[in-house]
Amino acid sequence: MGIGSGCGVVLEGVHASVAALDALDREDAFLAAGAGVGAGLDVLQRRYELRLERLEVSSRLRAQLAAVEARDAAECVGFQHAMLAPDAPVHERTFAEMSAVEEIAGVLTISSGAAGAFVEQSRRVCSLPQVLEALAAGDLSWQHARIVADETEGLTPDGAAALVAHFFDPDAPNPARGAAPGELVPSRFRVRVRAWRERHHPESLQKRHAKGVADRRMEYTPDRDGMAWISLCLPGDTACAIWNRTTATARGLQGPNEPRTLTQLRPDIAASLLLGAGTSAREAAAGEAAGRTGDAAGTGAGSVSGTGSAAGSNSDIGRVPTPRADVLVMVPVFSLLGLTEEPAVLDGHGPIPASMARKLVADGAESFYRVLVDPRDGAPLEIGRTRYRLTETIKQWIRMRDGKCTFPGCSNHTADIESDHLTAWENGGTTGTSNLAQLCPKHHRLKHARPWVPDAASKNGPPGWTSPTGRHYKPEHPDREPTHWPPGILESPAEMPDWPDVPEVLSGEPPGDRFIDPDELSPADPLWDDFYAMAFRLPPDPEMNWQLLLM
Repeated sequence: MGIGSGCGVVLEGVHASVAALDALDREDAFLAAGAGVGAGLDVLQRRYELRLERLEVSSRLRAQLAAVEARDAAECVGFQHAMLAPDAPVHERTFAEMSAVEEIAGVLTISSGAAGAFVEQSRRVCSLPQVLEALAAGDLSWQHARIVADETEGLTPDGAAALVAHFFDPDAPNPARGAAPGELVPSRFRVRVRAWRERHHPESLQKRHAKGVADRRMEYTPDRDGMAWISLCLPGDTACAIWNRTTATARGLQGPNEPRTLTQLRPDIAASLLLGAGTSAREAAAGEAAGRTGDAAGTGAGSVSGTGSAAGSNSDIGRVPTPRADVLVMVPVFSLLGLTEEPAVLDGHGPIPASMARKLVADGAESFYRVLVDPRDGAPLEIGRTRYRLTETIKQWIRMRDGKCTFPGCSNHTADIESDHLTAWENGGTTGTSNLAQLCPKHHRLKHARPWVPDAASKNGPPGWTSPTGRHYKPEHPDREPTHWPPGILESPAEMPDWPDVPEVLSGEPPGDRFIDPDELSPADPLWDDFYAMAFRLPPDPEMNWQLLLM
């Protein structure tokens, strides 16, 4: 892309949006005047719809102006470099760029650091033509474009191009399904982009996770008004379990006599658990000394065990227990067996290393429910046999399929979200997966109070929604991918005489009697009992020697 190229195309969208705003404003002024308005027109309803339309056009215009700003910021630095001699020393180029950044900071009235970050993000967005085109068309916001810029940082050019193609090119192999990037709220879009990046990053998730484990830390930051922040950087399963435990405990404490909100209860519970988890080091040392004295004096086992319990509880403080929270772990079957290292998915968190998923299963975390996925398309297979009963199975299945509240833009994924009938039971709705979806209490009430109409759900996808003004919001699909097959299964058809030919084998749909289609098995089939009773021989956990992964 040359310097200054294509600016007219970007500005065309700005002109069109300004003209659309002007037309909407003139129609609103006409309705407000009241002269010549037809008797059959609901003026208040139409003026309400006009404001929604103006908000929509204004949002598109902001995105288009952001494209103009991004291109100008990137080209400012480009022009500064172009004005230097080709053989100019490095320090001259550095000062030229610094000067441009400082001028951009002055023009936008932002700090030098913010201007530098803006220029870097603008460069990255401009280096991704499909993202810049979508921004210039107003199809996504600057926040969405910045997410792509952030998540492509550290990727190779080919890796960044593949990420962009997955989300912005409908003709790409296995393109993203469901809502387009600009139709998702930025936080949900970042979740999807980050999940794809984790699966396709050139460096394995296990190795990157090992680096993160080595960098785990706790930070303390004083704040104003006598307050302070405590931040923990922990492995995802531990952090997710802490969050769910404090949330569940907080909800249990809520009642008519509890004035604290859920937000206030969480930190109070966390502080109580931390400060009451064990004795101090001095108290523990005193307990150990008392135990030794009592033992030497012959006071008996009772005395020793009494003091030893305090010391013992303190000695366990540094050991992180197996997380016990109501969380689903979606594990590719080959990954659970140790045949591949494909990431698993932790409900409410995202991709986790295969070793972490195997550890959760092997350590017997009773409230972590193992969910195996179909190797053909990544769709969930079946929930563990501890949740066989029909009502619980359906509830957990819907939670696994939807991942969160299905209402447009909602990110609530707490464990106590309600499973709601899309078509009410009294109106003929059935209790089946196609007529059930997750809704948080707030949006459940709204659905019954205002005509927000859900679509039918599907086996592997949540419903879309239609607003009272007729706007349709596409569902946010989980964007699953076919799981990884172990080496030697699909690549060696000669060793499997009952498979017909190579093209069919490589399609990822192995025929013959070697595999059973789980969709053909009823939930009561004894094969499920045999499968879940099977003792998995898990490979050694690579995190035990995580230093070796960093070499």
